[in-house]
Parts: sequence; structure tokens; C-alpha cells
Amino acid sequence: MGKDKKKKKKKPQDPLNSTMSLGDHLEELRARLILAITGLLIGTGISLVFGTQIIKFIERPYTKVYKEREAKLQEKDTQKTVTLIEDLLNDIHLKLAADPNTQDIEPKTEEFVSKFCTEAFLALFNDPNYTGIRPFGSQLTSAPPLQILSPAAGIISYIKIALMTGLILSSPWVFYHIWMFVAAGLYAHERKYVHTAVPFSAALFVTGALFFIFVVAPLTLKFLVKFNEGVLGARSNFTFADYISFVTMLMLVFGIAFQTPIAIFFLNRTGLVSIQALRKSRKFVLLGIFVVAAMATPPDVISQVTLGIPLYFLFELGIVLCSVIERRRKSKETAT
Repeated sequence: MGKDKKKKKKKPQDPLNSTMSLGDHLEELRARLILAITGLLIGTGISLVFGTQIIKFIERPYTKVYKEREAKLQEKDTQKTVTLIEDLLNDIHLKLAADPNTQDIEPKTEEFVSKFCTEAFLALFNDPNYTGIRPFGSQLTSAPPLQILSPAAGIISYIKIALMTGLILSSPWVFYHIWMFVAAGLYAHERKYVHTAVPFSAALFVTGALFFIFVVAPLTLKFLVKFNEGVLGARSNFTFADYISFVTMLMLVFGIAFQTPIAIFFLNRTGLVSIQALRKSRKFVLLGIFVVAAMATPPDVISQVTLGIPLYFLFELGIVLCSVIERRRKSKETAT
């Protein structure tokens, strides 16, 4: 009785196992944002160290498009050059044959001269260091370097790349804290899905960003370069700032768009949307997807289609995921 009772320390409130007030939610949001931003800054710092390598990686779609363009121009020039030399040699042969004072030329000699001239001209015209006249006026140039038109454009673009890459590197950490904040507002039976969603959410974000770099960016750039040169008759000279803004913005758009299955899964699990309602709304969803794709991408058909098709596929994947989990739940209920 005389002994003082030891005061028990209050354990910190677990947001996943308690009812939270508005103030608690705001405090939880602040804490999660600080942790998520800290992870993002660490990822950005790592990206700044490897900035040069990352820039080369991001420029791959640009250089790939111009290499393919150069190869096609070279192939066309080769075919035209061979035809030109053959016609020239045939014309000389006919004129010599018509001259009564000309001695007969052996077929082997004709063949040697024809091959020698063809190979010599092709070697000359295909030499990237050759700056003389070309027979057909096409220029075999490698990808022109991305231009920087203002003093601060380079460093701003460098920071943009670092932030985007930092988000990709820290995406598991960032998405974990985003989902933990969401979980605080869910019911107890809904919270168990959060831990499952975190790794899939991060993986889908990274997949979306890489899908843009490896698939969408080359197709979009190829279309834009062909349009500029074929329709407008203008040469495409991109600035470094514009190209980096184009890439980083669409990497983010595709990364977020690839969260569609997770969003559908949570809408279904929380009872907001049923599987039947999702199936019935396919036509409207398809229309909405392409409207969103048109607003979220540059005004070219390739970007819109390459975002719209995967988005609809991910929508269907979300329905399949919900159906599989629903069947498992029903089978467990019948078993018990």
C-alpha cells in the first residue's frame, strides 16, 4: 500500500488497430509524408551520384530511333547507288560496243570493274566521315545531340531525372507509407489487404515506368520524327529540357496508370463496386480510359494508344484478380 505504484507508459497508438479522430488522421498523414519524402530524398541522392549513367539510359529511345533512321537511309542509298553504277556501266558498255574501233573486253574484266566501282562508291558514301556530294542528297547522320538553350536548363533537367529515378528506387518505401495512411481509414477486415497491396503497387509502378522507356518512348519518338520530317519537312532537333520533361512526365503517368488493378481490387474489397458492376461498365470504362490517355499524354495517337491498351488490359486484370479472390472466399465459407 505504501509503495508508489509504478506508472505504466502509454504505448503509442497503432493506427491499424484503433479508431482515429480527424486530428489523429492529420498527424498520421504528416508522419507518413515525412517518412515517404525522406525515402524519396535518399533515393534522389543516390540517383544524383549515378546521374550520367541514368541520362544515357533515358536517352536510349532517342538514340535508338535515330540509329534505325540512319540504317534505313543507308539501305536506300546503297540500293540506289548500286542501280546507278550498274546503269552507268551498262551505258558505257553499250557505247563501247557500238564503236567499231573498240576491242572486245573480256567478261571477267567487266565483272571485276563493275564490282570494284560498286564497292568503292559504297565504301565512300557509307563512310560517316565523308562530307562530299552524295548521289541522292540524303544525309547519314547519327542522333543530333540534345541541345540546352538556357543556362539553368541542364541542371533543372538533371534534378528532374534524379527525382524520377529516386521515386522508382524508393517506391517500395514510399508506397508502403501511402498505403499505411490509407489503412488507417479502413475497417479491420479491410486492413489485411494493405500489406498484400504494397509490394504489388511498387512493382506495378516500376513496371509502368520501364514499359514507357522500353516500348512506348521509341514508338512515340519514331512517329513524331517521321511526322516532322515527312509531313512538315522539318528536321527534329530536340532540346535536352523538353526531352527530359517528356520522358519523366510520361514515366510518372505510366507508373501511376499501372496502379489500376490495385485500385479496382480495393474498390471491390471495400464493397464500393461489385464484380458484376465492373463487367457491365466495360464500354464506358474503355471510353473513359482513352479520354484519360488523351489528356495524360502528348497529342499523338501512338502515346494515347500505347497507354490506353495497357490500361484496359490492367482493368480486366483487376476484374480477374477480384473474381479469383471472391471464388476462394466462397470456397472457404462452404468448407467451414
